[in-house]
Amino acid sequence: MNRKPSPIESIDVHDAAPQPARRPSRVREGLPFPLGATWDGLGVNFALFSAHATRVELCLFDDEGRETERITLPEHTDEVWHGYLPDARPGQVYGYRVHGPYEPQAGHRFNPNKLLLDPYAKQIVGQLRWHDALFGYVIGHPDGDLSFDKRDSAPYVPKARVIDPAFTWGSERRPQIPWDHTVIYETHVRGYTMRHPRVAPELRGTFAGLAVQEVIEYIKGLGVTAVELMPIHAFVDDKYLLDNGLRNYWGYNTLGFFAPQPRYMATRTVAEFKEMVAHFHDAGLEVLLDVVYNHTAEGNENGPTLSLRGIDNQSYYRLAEDPRHYINDTGTGNTLNLSHPRVLQLVTDSLRYWANDMRVDGFRFDLATILGREWHGFDQGGGFLDVCGQDPTLARLKLIAEPWDLGPGGYQAGGFPPGWAEWNDRFRDTARAFWRGDEGRLAELATRLTGSADLFDRRGRRPFASVNFITSHDGFTLEDLVSYDDKHNEANGEDNHDGADHNLSWNHGHEGPTDDPAILALRDRQKRNLLATLLLSQGTPMLLAGDEFSHTQNGNNNAYCQDNELTWFDWLAAEHSRDLSAYVRHLLRIRRHYPLLRRKHFLTGKAFEGVDVRDVTWLTPEGNVMEQADWEDASRSTVGMLLDGRTAESANRRAGGEYSLLMLVHAGADAIDFKLPSSPGAGDWQLLVTSDPDLPQGAYHEDGEAFTLQPRTICLLRARVGRRHREYA
Repeated sequence: MNRKPSPIESIDVHDAAPQPARRPSRVREGLPFPLGATWDGLGVNFALFSAHATRVELCLFDDEGRETERITLPEHTDEVWHGYLPDARPGQVYGYRVHGPYEPQAGHRFNPNKLLLDPYAKQIVGQLRWHDALFGYVIGHPDGDLSFDKRDSAPYVPKARVIDPAFTWGSERRPQIPWDHTVIYETHVRGYTMRHPRVAPELRGTFAGLAVQEVIEYIKGLGVTAVELMPIHAFVDDKYLLDNGLRNYWGYNTLGFFAPQPRYMATRTVAEFKEMVAHFHDAGLEVLLDVVYNHTAEGNENGPTLSLRGIDNQSYYRLAEDPRHYINDTGTGNTLNLSHPRVLQLVTDSLRYWANDMRVDGFRFDLATILGREWHGFDQGGGFLDVCGQDPTLARLKLIAEPWDLGPGGYQAGGFPPGWAEWNDRFRDTARAFWRGDEGRLAELATRLTGSADLFDRRGRRPFASVNFITSHDGFTLEDLVSYDDKHNEANGEDNHDGADHNLSWNHGHEGPTDDPAILALRDRQKRNLLATLLLSQGTPMLLAGDEFSHTQNGNNNAYCQDNELTWFDWLAAEHSRDLSAYVRHLLRIRRHYPLLRRKHFLTGKAFEGVDVRDVTWLTPEGNVMEQADWEDASRSTVGMLLDGRTAESANRRAGGEYSLLMLVHAGADAIDFKLPSSPGAGDWQLLVTSDPDLPQGAYHEDGEAFTLQPRTICLLRARVGRRHREYA
């Protein structure tokens, strides 16, 4: 499927030959809803919100990128400008010019010389070409952003295209995976398939490439249940990146909240995304989107005028006390104003569109604290969070918060309301520090292994509200986490000043790649320790794609601008990590098979009424129950976690399973003997999985046996609750 660029993507408007004048389009009043450009089978309704505009012009373009007509929208109802074109059809390319006051000191930045993208655009064509005409003010003028630029920006901006939303979904059904069975796999549309040998070259890096059968079969075979895609909303490449031969890879620079990123489309229709979702659903996999509703690509007062700024700057953005400037809780220059009802509508309409029309199963919200921040601060009862909890569409989806931003009171881990899950960075940091050998981490590790009740056990929330992760797109990959002490971001062009310095990583004796077999063996064991900690803990695990086959970014922990082989997955090299991939698959089979590893209620350690058992018991290597003094002993690096299968999971007294489980974790640098406890019920302990390659998996061990844990080892054993019975896992 060799796709040639459409003319509008490749021809400069100034280069196009003049065309004969066409007959003016008929225009009618139309309706103020729905917002955006809506094809009804007979024509197209155009509707745009702007509270402070004085006039709105709809600009039409032909397939060659030439502006063919400007039509003043004839009606203005409830701050929405609207008109209906009976002659318009799907495929029509358009943009807006919005008239109003240019008064930056009052927060207004209208400039009709700038062609603006419809915030509700369902498809975007063309690419942003950086030029001084994109800015509402004159670059280099002594008055800065208070000056006024009269150049036409149309030749340099992407434009909207009217779509026909019709699509045959057939028998497609949402998988609707319960939260307690959910395992998330975070990946990148482009990076995942750019080097995949089973994906045709013309499909690599696209939604169509991700939908290739062999790709989906691999993901399904790992045992994950949901694929979380890094931002796929249309975004732009920052000028400073392009000037340095780089471009935006991660995509956290949104331009349009409804349109898929054109770079990820092998075809010219949004149906490509829908087909991808249908294929994933057919395989029983959910599709989650990483979404950025906290800011836009327009930046601060010195940024370009591309869409919202020119449509109604004062309404769409949070402005400072001096409204010439922007509140910057995102670190990107601007912050969307979700306290405004129309901006809140924009975001929730976008979410419903992706849920209903595109059939996605949930969202991970970047810098989600901003979405819950009102003018007085973060509020669990804020408008956006209330809408998500009450909306019949959104409340049924998986909603995941990145619970922090750069604003005051920005760290809100555990602070989101019922119905939300949250990224748990405390799990990440604790697991990393513990396995690195840092002292005094044992007590907190126990809290993280059991679902982080200190953060989430409130208002009826469950352990699966904690989205546990060791690595994510932001930071080291797992391979780099055990291979580097320090970040190596020189390729980003910022003198290695960008990216986090606090990584809790350890190179195990050599910085970067090495041939030393002892170091390689230790790194491999540590990767297995970290993966087991993640996938065997209570809560919702999130696995970073590529960690299962030791994907490396050569120590770059901030590869946001590296759209190249540094970040693209090397599938041929992955063949050398089959053992690690098999280990991940085995861990996930264990997680699926044993309900004790995915309890729906928090573990308490208290004896159950009428039953002399506890849901969790913590043991010392000597086989004793951990006491407070043991927890406070900073030198301790070993503990046993006994999950008793006889305990009830819920009020209906359903047992936790036919097996009890014993997890042994030992981060010490020396071997240690661990006295195995008496197995609940009657039965020997059978080793299910271990990070120690020399321990025979499936072997049985007697009660009271001194089980030797080699340095830095994790093990999971099981014992049947009832009668003695030997059976390999």
